[in-house]
Amino acid sequence: MIQVSDLTKDYGPRRAIDKLSFSVNKGDVVGFLGPNGAGKSTTMKIITGFMAPSHGTASVAGFDVFENPIEVKKRIGYLPETPPVYADMYVREYLRYVAALKQVPKDKIEKYVDHAIEKTNLGEVQKRLIHHLSKGFKQRVGIAQAIVSDPEVLILDEPTVGLDPKQVAEIRDLIKALKGQHTIILSTHILPEVEATCEKVIIINKGRIVAEDSIHSLATMEKGHQRLHVRLRKDVSDLKSVLAGVSAVTSVTLGASQKEWSIDLAGGEDVVESISSLIVTQGFGLLELTPAKRDLEDVFLKLTYGQESKGGAV
Repeated sequence: MIQVSDLTKDYGPRRAIDKLSFSVNKGDVVGFLGPNGAGKSTTMKIITGFMAPSHGTASVAGFDVFENPIEVKKRIGYLPETPPVYADMYVREYLRYVAALKQVPKDKIEKYVDHAIEKTNLGEVQKRLIHHLSKGFKQRVGIAQAIVSDPEVLILDEPTVGLDPKQVAEIRDLIKALKGQHTIILSTHILPEVEATCEKVIIINKGRIVAEDSIHSLATMEKGHQRLHVRLRKDVSDLKSVLAGVSAVTSVTLGASQKEWSIDLAGGEDVVESISSLIVTQGFGLLELTPAKRDLEDVFLKLTYGQESKGGAV
């Protein structure tokens, strides 16, 4: 459905995105994940035809974004980071206007507007001025304008930024409800948002893709590596020194107190046995030793912090 190949964007001497290549299949819900400034919004703007790349190509449903921009825009619903709403228009009036701009047949505009209002739960505010709506409702209006033409592809750029927890939960539920009806790219730097709504993740850092896989596969990507949570009866000032002789231990991190530690290691049951034996032998009082699966946050932090890369991103 979406094909991106060697996509590059330069702002003068600064490279925002660098030779990005990825594909999104029909019906996929993909999280485009990265820290602020990684190049997410730049990529979204290029895919939607709002910005030209310096090099590379992007296509939607087989149509090149810049050779066939009208065909591409017919198939895309786009919510930029700031919702493109007209504050002095009524909600329903605005959605009719957007439907007409997107060339929805005149005899179907009311049907499509009704559908968008129903999907986004805007019925109670459809006759109100957008200016008088809360930020959460304005965000819903932004999503409604993205889906009012019933596009094949939805691209949502930071759809929950600036919302309170209740509004965030409502927008996430809305995105879940759109699954199966649209191919969705959700651009964000908020990890729980991706885990709650997406099936596949593309992680971008400093303009380059550093990982691309399903959430489950990424969370278990380091096969043979595991994390142990350890709780002791006695305080230990430096457990890392105690375990220095176990070569498979890759890191030791202090928890809530000197009785609680996290141990990252490369190895199997024999290494775990060596660690537990050493702690018991030292007389620290081993109360708990439990394995913990690495989650998406662990992978994200490892891939996006401390990396070296040429240039920057916006």
